[in-house]
Amino acid sequence: MGGGRTVAAAQFAELLRDLKDRSGLSYGTLAKRLHMSTSTLHRYCNGDAVPTDYAPVERLARLCKASPEELVELHRRWVLADAGRGKKGSGPAAAEEAQTAGDPAVVTDVTPDGVPAPPVGGRRRRAVLAGIAALAVVGAVVLGVQLSGGGGDRGDGAASSVQGKAAGGATPSGSASASAPPSVSPSASTSPSVSGTPSPSPSASGQERPGAAVEDSSGTPPLTVGIRPYAWESPCDQRYLIDREPGRVSPPPVEQDAPAWVAAHGAVPSGKQFLELTVQGTGEETVVVDGLKVRMIQKRSPLAWSDYAMGYPGVGCGGGVPTRYFTVALDAVRPAVVPEAGHADFPFKVSESDPEVYYVSADASAYDVSWTLELSWSSGSRHGTLLLDDEGRPFRTSGNNGRPAYEFPLGGNAWQRAGSSQTP
Repeated sequence: MGGGRTVAAAQFAELLRDLKDRSGLSYGTLAKRLHMSTSTLHRYCNGDAVPTDYAPVERLARLCKASPEELVELHRRWVLADAGRGKKGSGPAAAEEAQTAGDPAVVTDVTPDGVPAPPVGGRRRRAVLAGIAALAVVGAVVLGVQLSGGGGDRGDGAASSVQGKAAGGATPSGSASASAPPSVSPSASTSPSVSGTPSPSPSASGQERPGAAVEDSSGTPPLTVGIRPYAWESPCDQRYLIDREPGRVSPPPVEQDAPAWVAAHGAVPSGKQFLELTVQGTGEETVVVDGLKVRMIQKRSPLAWSDYAMGYPGVGCGGGVPTRYFTVALDAVRPAVVPEAGHADFPFKVSESDPEVYYVSADASAYDVSWTLELSWSSGSRHGTLLLDDEGRPFRTSGNNGRPAYEFPLGGNAWQRAGSSQTP
């Protein structure tokens, strides 16, 4: 196709146009609501450009009242279109697109203390599409899967990283840990540690994290997993615990800026953490995803911090239930990944051309929990597992019962006690 466009990009643009046309809204109206230029939106819908992150695509789809099935299909098409962009993301055109579409590669946030927050990260690219993003990704680089064994260097990620190329062919700034944390063991799920407190501050280098190989019967795993540990099921449901007074907490971010906001405030998901896992094969062969297992690292008393809501009082929040939807009760003695009622359970099949997106809603009320996931796979005679965590650290989710709760009124300029902004 002309101008470097691919069939996948054309199919992605076709669905965008269908949603836009069905909405009855003009390009100008949609662009204003999405905080991007009208010309950029035109390029997306015409297939002349593929967004560098998924967040504006999802916001556009929701503005156009896309169904849950359409959201899943749109994300699938974006994944394939993004994988086929090649080197099409460099030069002046890409720079203009980054500025008009809110590319986090050129945006720096400022914390309440006046210190610039770390940028949300670089753009992601394909190499073998290691670590693809999903609903609302913030410019993460694709990092390769590292093997836990085999004698390769694991200190800087250079020797044992598999195809960890960033945009423009640059080497990524980091990679996922190639092995599980020392405290993870087969008995961890039944005898979690109750001492020690891991750092609550995640890296702000981006939302998508690659899974690291824990065990593989034969060489490099034939699949990758992109991890978004700070996805939101809906803003109204998302809350964070922060060890700061309201005057030192900046206003709620949009979802795509959540990783930088979380890092700047040392925030911990409150009551629930919503993960998005994008699983894709790295070759033509089909890979069977056999299941997900929860590994408990630590359980402690809930954090005695203040609870901050991301939604605005009085503003409705929608969103359908994703196709692959699972829940985890972290307070349980042996937490397990369970499919939501009416949803299919493992196994599933993936390949390079047919990725899958899994959503995991993990809730906690009685404990402050550090935890990881292990994804098991098989392909022919090969099999193995991938460790899924937050860039080398466990996920962390804390109960919020009885904690001081705050909300940020729409159009307001300060956090207020929950309920105080509502009229009788």
